Amino acid sequence: METITKKAWNPSTEQECKIKLPAGSVVEKALLELDYPAGGLHKRKIAEALAERFSLTDEQKNAKLGSPNGPRAFNFHVGKVTGTLIKLGKMVKTKSGRRDINREQVSEEIRVPKQDSRDSRNTLEKSIEGNYQEIRKKLAEDLLQQIKENTPVFFEKLVIDLLVKMGYGGSREDAGRAVGGSGDGGIDGIIKADPLGLNVVYVQAKRWEGNVGAPPVRDFVGALDGEGVQEGIFITTSDFNPAAKEFAERSSKRVILINGSELARYMINHNVGVSTTKTYEIKRVDSDYFTENAE
Repeated sequence: METITKKAWNPSTEQECKIKLPAGSVVEKALLELDYPAGGLHKRKIAEALAERFSLTDEQKNAKLGSPNGPRAFNFHVGKVTGTLIKLGKMVKTKSGRRDINREQVSEEIRVPKQDSRDSRNTLEKSIEGNYQEIRKKLAEDLLQQIKENTPVFFEKLVIDLLVKMGYGGSREDAGRAVGGSGDGGIDGIIKADPLGLNVVYVQAKRWEGNVGAPPVRDFVGALDGEGVQEGIFITTSDFNPAAKEFAERSSKRVILINGSELARYMINHNVGVSTTKTYEIKRVDSDYFTENAE
């Protein structure tokens, strides 16, 4: 068990001492796991329950904080952790009244709020969604790594495959071709923008480590102009710097820039270079069904 050391006053020996207490994270975990009655527990009862749970010695339980008149060090420690959990909404205070002969006393009890089934379900679904996004993020990283480990020619063909899957020009055979090679004039692929091939889109696909600057984009626009083409797609495994993005926006040609993260997202969404291993369906109660059958 992780512990912390506190300076304290031992009432038995009437001397200063050092005691070891459970660390805040240990106390927090125990507080959230305690079995609370509906009305909650008084903070003194909570400290007693935790002291028993941690098998504290009499010295640890009774040591005073700072001076003979200070609060019990362990109780104070538990109170601080409890206060933090209350601020975070993980614990709540409830008030119960008790009438005395001369006055009415109000006692504050503390408990862990219970989630209803809908809150619990929403929490679970958020957890599933979070895990799903983490899996996609890791998959995207793996895809980009695989691309970088393959040849430039493979990357050019991959880009054409992706654009076909995204709906450009029909079948793979009819829609596009990879050009590549030296002397390609800055063009790595040509793809039909429609099934009949009335319009074509030129493609540049580059595996860069650093961000792509304005000069490569300028060269690509020049290649489009030389071919008399109005539209082009520049795809990289890295990213584009602000100058490159600004040049593409100001260009007379319509140039779409796709960086590495967008490329990986499109590949995942259109099942290029990936395969499904498992599928989960999340279902909920159909309230309309039960309403109809109750009538």
